[in-house]
Amino acid sequence: MPKTDRAATGKSGRPTDLPYRPCVGVALFNRDGFVWVGNRIQAVDLGAHTWQMPQGGIDKGETPREAAFRELKEETGVDAGKVEIVGEIDDWLTYDLPPELVGHALKGKYRGQKQRWFAMRFLGHDSDIDIAADKHQEFSEWAWVPIAELTKLVVPFKLAIYERVARDFAPLAKPSR
Repeated sequence: MPKTDRAATGKSGRPTDLPYRPCVGVALFNRDGFVWVGNRIQAVDLGAHTWQMPQGGIDKGETPREAAFRELKEETGVDAGKVEIVGEIDDWLTYDLPPELVGHALKGKYRGQKQRWFAMRFLGHDSDIDIAADKHQEFSEWAWVPIAELTKLVVPFKLAIYERVARDFAPLAKPSR
């Protein structure tokens, strides 16, 4: 039997015994009904599907809503005064990392993520977006895309989450006045 890396597995030695990292995700809609995506700066080559919406971990003592505003600010430079929450998925959505990433991605402590998703309407201007605002820049470029295009842009292991987010938030993907 092959030796397992205990740092990347649960008590039984299986990666599936590791916990999910609690996270949030934000679908940020502009006035035209398009959603914001960023092209991730990759530490590990994941191929062509490297775009995603803002997302990240929930800090200790933080609510999912607070984490959503913080992650949005860190990843896009957009602060809470330039957005309004217009939707939320009440379920925790989960994804598992591919086996080759377990033990490496997410500091090797998690099998994947469980995420709460928020839809926000962007009230600012494109000039308010600054992907280099945080010292830990996560994106190399960004774009506004139709929500139906999301599933063509993301890594395959996040596909089910993006399908659910696109389906649940599709009614919000329309021009606002």
